[in-house]
Amino acid sequence: MALDLTDTLPVRVPLHTEPLGVFGSLRAGRRNVLELIPQAATQVPVLSGVTGKRWHMVMDPGALKHILRDRVDDYPKSVVTKLILGPAIGQSLFVAEGAHWQWQRRAAAPVFSHRNVTALAPVMTLAAERSAQRIAAQVGRGADLFAEMVTATFEVISDVTFSGGTGFDRDAIHSAIEMYISQTAKISILDVLGAPAWVRRPGRLFSGASLREMKSVANSAIVGRKDRPQTGVPDLLDLLIAAEDPNTKRQMSTDELRDNLLTFIVAGHETTALTLAWALYLCAHDPAVQEAARSEAQAVLGARAATASDLAALPLTRRIVDEALRLYPPAAFLSRTAQVADTLCGREVRAGDTVILPIYALHRNALLWDNPDAFDPGRFANAKAIDRFSYLPFGDGPRICIGASFALQEAVIILATLLARFRFSTIPGRSPKPVMILTLRPEGGVWLRVEEV
Repeated sequence: MALDLTDTLPVRVPLHTEPLGVFGSLRAGRRNVLELIPQAATQVPVLSGVTGKRWHMVMDPGALKHILRDRVDDYPKSVVTKLILGPAIGQSLFVAEGAHWQWQRRAAAPVFSHRNVTALAPVMTLAAERSAQRIAAQVGRGADLFAEMVTATFEVISDVTFSGGTGFDRDAIHSAIEMYISQTAKISILDVLGAPAWVRRPGRLFSGASLREMKSVANSAIVGRKDRPQTGVPDLLDLLIAAEDPNTKRQMSTDELRDNLLTFIVAGHETTALTLAWALYLCAHDPAVQEAARSEAQAVLGARAATASDLAALPLTRRIVDEALRLYPPAAFLSRTAQVADTLCGREVRAGDTVILPIYALHRNALLWDNPDAFDPGRFANAKAIDRFSYLPFGDGPRICIGASFALQEAVIILATLLARFRFSTIPGRSPKPVMILTLRPEGGVWLRVEEV
């Protein structure tokens, strides 16, 4: 009997091969947003259709550059994105547009400078050490590494945001975030039909308590810090309070600080936890790659946890992170709303059309990647050979993720520390299932067997 090579590939999302229609799209979107992507999106540069309203799905690097960099003002974030996230994070950097976005970006950019990100690395090293200690207690049995990575990265973001959590109820805000996502992030039939923003979505009317909890905790921390400034290495809250637009000297109000802090807290732990969990799954899936990365990490680290100064000596670890972000990008499905008539890959785009950037399909498009569904960190050995707009885990253009360098530094520090100390292997029958609601999560967790090395 011939070997089915697809059985050797990492887990992936079953993309559809027949039109879904309005109600099929609703069911798929509520179950897993990525099921809205046709299989054809992994074979062609662009797809167009009408499902309630006109849409275009773009996988062509040149067209993506046009949308994200050259004509960014003509393709703002979609109504659906703003309806989901706006109540939680207001007009913060992630959802603001135009001049209001520009001044915030100018003010916040220095907060994530190389110097500031490197200065926060010791917090990541301590979190990696604590994570290793918790994992050591599970040696010899299965462990949910996704849950562990969420714990580790939430420790990092809360510690670098609020310096160890003084005045900050870590459990309360984490629970509020999870509640908000579960209540509001699923697609509504009104979203599929293209209903205007003023038509209220019933499924998003019941998140008031979790929103109030998140905002109350953040407001208290901000007011407390302003009243009692701290000394020592400034954390993200210190840096944001001091940040100002170099053009206008405008600084953030308490509400603007809160909304941006909540943005950084949600994005700053969720996306990195996902990247690490998928990276550990991929290493367990390919023991040879895992062993090579372990040898690299042990040679550099010995018995200690990784630090920022080790990053340059851990190239394979970084390539594993890059490949995890290719196969399982946390922000795997983006959408924009065209403001003006345009042409993309020869397709007519009208004002009001939805333009979808299916990063999951882009990263697995056979026109751009060899053996696209396979785990192959070696493809990033020569990163300059990869078209910049065929690989977009953090977006690109003026709105590229402001915390990308922070996330990559944290991921490499934690992954190298864990691979140097433990061997991870898959558990039969317990493969993770990639499901996207707001981010691309492993449904059911990432359960791996843990052994000391």
